[in-house]
Amino acid sequence: MAEKIGKYEIIRTLGKGATAIVYLCRDPDADREVAVKVILLGSNNAAMSRRLMKLFQTEAGIGQRLNHPNIVRIYDTVVEPERAYIVMEYVEGTALDQFVSISKLMPLHRVIGIIFKCCLALDYAYREGVIHRDIKPANIMVTNDDEPKITDFGLSLNLQKEEGKDSTFIMGVGSPAYMSPEQIKAYPLNQKTDLYSLGVVLFQMLTGRLPFRANNPATLVYRIINLDTPSISALNPNLPPALDPILKKALEKDLYNRYKNGAEFAKDLAAVRYQILEEDDTKEDLTHFQQLRVLPFFLDFDDVEVWESLRICVWRNLAEKVTLIKEGEDGRMFGVIVKGFVEVSCEGRSICRLGPGEVVGEMAYLHPKSGLRRTSVVTLEPTVFLEVNSAALGLSSEEVQEQFNKALIARVLDRLAEADKVLSQQGARAVTADGAAVITAATTSGGKFDLELLP
Repeated sequence: MAEKIGKYEIIRTLGKGATAIVYLCRDPDADREVAVKVILLGSNNAAMSRRLMKLFQTEAGIGQRLNHPNIVRIYDTVVEPERAYIVMEYVEGTALDQFVSISKLMPLHRVIGIIFKCCLALDYAYREGVIHRDIKPANIMVTNDDEPKITDFGLSLNLQKEEGKDSTFIMGVGSPAYMSPEQIKAYPLNQKTDLYSLGVVLFQMLTGRLPFRANNPATLVYRIINLDTPSISALNPNLPPALDPILKKALEKDLYNRYKNGAEFAKDLAAVRYQILEEDDTKEDLTHFQQLRVLPFFLDFDDVEVWESLRICVWRNLAEKVTLIKEGEDGRMFGVIVKGFVEVSCEGRSICRLGPGEVVGEMAYLHPKSGLRRTSVVTLEPTVFLEVNSAALGLSSEEVQEQFNKALIARVLDRLAEADKVLSQQGARAVTADGAAVITAATTSGGKFDLELLP
């Protein structure tokens, strides 16, 4: 006989956390599969049990009155002495947190379609008097046909109660990286806080990174409240510029300048949706990734960092005798040679030839105040060139910036060493150190070092 939770027959475990277990079950009465979330109300921590019960009551009460195709339905709730459980719609799909890394981003048209539907679902919830307060990729399921399902209303704020008597209002809830400035400040909330969080989700699904990141919560909070949102078209040049004002409005710190409702947000997304091609360029991206992966320049990059580099750069296929950099001109572009060879010259005289994995124009990035270009770079044959925009790199993750800096500095030092060898061949014979004084270090009684000259 199958194990049961109440009348619900357990099929398998779907997930397990510190305070809850989710099972896939069969509802014998309705003859359907359901998800049953069991809340463990242990007696070891009475305060925690009370808090869990409060969250349970919130999710159950709110969920049962929400009926929208893009919100997970709640069918039943049961409270027992040692546990409580919610019976809800089973969504056969994947949480959006599986599609927010650089290597797993969805095609643009799919992202916009999913977020569009989420906008309308949140708009509906607000009209029913509900603010979710914890919108994040892990709380949005997506089916195989790209139907999103918003779940986990356990942190929701019920606006149909008086704010001062709202038993569901628990300070400090939510996921900090997705919180709006007003939520962090514990200000009164409305539907705009969910739209801000959804804007963060959209930003992450388009770029593979969060708009604001930090190594500690205090710094993260400061950045969310005070710093401007990075431009997504700078982070991913392949994105249409029309998305920049949409993200800017969704992530406005000033409530009055943010989208006033989900329908308005959805309308702007729809306008962009019709401007883009429904093409999956994943195959081309994978080919480019594989080409970068084997280059010496990217040797110390991990896979995620290579993917991010690909997103912030422009892939260029160049013919023979194309000028990449011209001596005497201004510009901060630099790049990596993926395939082919180029010639570096100064005042009409060849300096060297560079091939796959080598960098050109890096001084404009490493030393932006160095002035005009001091050399020219021309392709010697058909060449594949990964062009890096310095501004886009400046907005990329700290990890990618660090890897670029290390790789660029290493190559500058290598070239200085090679230049020393060339110059040595043209120099006079060096002075030998025979019979000369030798500098040594001696320790004084005070523990400090003195320099001593020995014959």
